[in-house]
Parts: sequence; structure tokens; C-alpha cells
Amino acid sequence: MIAVDLDGTLLGADGQVGARNLAALQAASHAGALIVVATGRRHCYAMHVLRGLGLPQDAIVISSNGAVVRTLDAELIERTYMPNETALWLAGHLGEFRNALVITFDKVGPDGEDTKGALVVEELEDLHTSIGQWMRSNQRYLEVVNPIEDALRGDSPIQMMLCGTVERMRRAEARMVEDPRVHDVGDTRSDGLLTLNRTEYPARNLSLLDILPAGCSKGAALLRLAASRGIAAAEIMALGDNWNDVSMLEVAGSPVLMGNAPADLQSMALERGWPITATHDADGVAEAVLNVICTPMGAP
Repeated sequence: MIAVDLDGTLLGADGQVGARNLAALQAASHAGALIVVATGRRHCYAMHVLRGLGLPQDAIVISSNGAVVRTLDAELIERTYMPNETALWLAGHLGEFRNALVITFDKVGPDGEDTKGALVVEELEDLHTSIGQWMRSNQRYLEVVNPIEDALRGDSPIQMMLCGTVERMRRAEARMVEDPRVHDVGDTRSDGLLTLNRTEYPARNLSLLDILPAGCSKGAALLRLAASRGIAAAEIMALGDNWNDVSMLEVAGSPVLMGNAPADLQSMALERGWPITATHDADGVAEAVLNVICTPMGAP
């Protein structure tokens, strides 16, 4: 199994999958590997760049940082909801950070597209400042609900997200983990209420703080998927570039970090003996995957 993150890993700076990276994944599939795209994006938004690429038909998409697993053609394999009472509690607990909150609901139809209301916010101004391009790309799926608690009286969400500067999101993270039932980044325990995942882009002074049901992560979803296909953890190669990828890098027999990862994450990778491949703009995925095809995992 080859599990590859999307933004900052499989996608170049232009937001597209390069021809060399795609060819490498196709070659790995022909060699017998199951291809898995594991992303923080929800399924619909991931498919905006994956649809029509020519990925192997049996490829799987783990979306929303592990909350949902689907086939490329939107067949549901697994989904984890956040209980409404937990989401309601969090909305109140966030205090000053509510204006940076996005709630995600799984409203994917048979065609793989979301319906309006898949994304709910309470305010627009702060989010347009921090993630304006994403807001414009997702405008047709967005609903403004004020107070945001009113959106949590029906369907349960799959994920919540805070967006802002690195410093502000670190403060938001500290605010949330004041409650011991909220597990900080890197804590994969399944007890408690919520788990945090952090994605940072220091050059853009942007941080995305994903909030998931406790125990939900790319790594946990990847292991369950592998077990269902008779694939051992030692037979998994995982490639990622940010902190929300650490859970799947930790469970994979062959973890690979991208050369464009944040400096502190690269330092951690070196301490753990994880190889660092080229950047996402230099076909780092292709470099790593083709190396595995030529030298099977586990070989010296």
C-alpha cells in the first residue's frame, strides 16, 4: 500500500498533480500496490484535483484527516461522526476563536459532489482574510449560520477546523487543550472527546487546526483499511509533508517526509531515521515511489 498526502505532497505549488508523480503511482499500482490518497481535504474538495487524472480504479481516498474513507467513485467505506453534543460544547469552549471556525458535514452525493451546507461558518471576514482562496473555491458549499450552534441541531459533523496565523492558532490550540478531554496534536488515544491535527505553512504565516473525534487520524484510518485488505503495516509506504501526516508516517513500515516540510518536522524526521525526499515541486513523490518499486520495502 502506498499512502500519499495531497497538498504539499502529491500536488505541486500550482495545485496540480505532476505527470511524473502520476506516472510513478500508476507504475506502483501495476506492480501490485494499492494507492491511497490521504488528505485533510473533504472528499469532494479532494476530487476537484483527482477526478479525471487516470489514477488506478481501485485507489482509495481517506479524507478529512481520517474521518471518511471512500473509493474514487464516492462509494462509502467508513465514516466517523463527531457527536452533536461534543460539537456544541466545543463551539462554546472556543470563545474568541469562533470567528475562525468552519464546521464540515459529509453531504457527498453519488456523483461525489457536496451539497450546500457541507461547510458552515458563523462569520466570513476573518476566514476570508486567512484562507480567502479556499473560501472562494468552496463558496457554493458554504452556509453562514449565526449562532453556529443552530447548525448542530440536526446532522452530526465529521470535522471542525480553525484557520488563522500560526501564533493565533497556537493560542487556540492551548485554549482547547485546557480541557483534558481534548487531545493535543500527536495524541492518538481514542478516549476523551476530540483530537487535534495541525497543518502549518510558516512561509504564509498560516495554520489550519483540524478538530476530529477522539482517536480519528490518517494513521488510524490507514491501518483499518490495510487490515481489511490483508496488508500488514510493514507493507505500507506513507508520504507526507506536515504535522497532520505524522500519524500515518508513524504507522507505516516505510515513512517518507517531503523536502518542503516545516523545519521542525524535518528535524524530528531525522531523529527518527525517516528519509526525506525532494520537495513537492521537484517530484518528491515520484522519487520516493520509484525507489521503492526498484527496491521493495524491507530489502537492504
